[in-house]
Amino acid sequence: MNALTTRRHAALRVAARWLGAAYLVALALIALWPTPVDRGAHGSIVHALAFLHAHGLPQWFDYPVVEFTANIALFVPVGLLGVVLLGRHDWLLATLIGFVASVAIELSQLVFLPGRFATPFDVIANTAGAALGSLLAVGLLAVVTARSRTLSARAG
Repeated sequence: MNALTTRRHAALRVAARWLGAAYLVALALIALWPTPVDRGAHGSIVHALAFLHAHGLPQWFDYPVVEFTANIALFVPVGLLGVVLLGRHDWLLATLIGFVASVAIELSQLVFLPGRFATPFDVIANTAGAALGSLLAVGLLAVVTARSRTLSARAG
């Protein structure tokens, strides 16, 4: 790795730390809020789905699918930031961190938040999101690294 690539990787890790801190605060607020965060939007989402179903969206794409997909999306940053901070060879560890965090959140909801619903499906979706984020990060880092090598070879 040349000096420019080393500086870029260091800058990426610093940015990932700051983004990770902000993300963890947002995740804690979403996951540990006393009531479901979609409570106020539930009716709007149901109406939007009804409209979309009337215009060709398959009926199987319903509220539980939207919620499951949202849980996947919520944990993609765990994998992305985990791989950036830990390194691309630790993608499985980043995914495992997502799983452990999800289990901790669901147990917290079960024990401390009676207005929330802890489910194993959330753990599955969250872990899938962390895995997806990890794999995306591995792919992105591979492309960036290959591009850096190509640019270095051309310059050298």
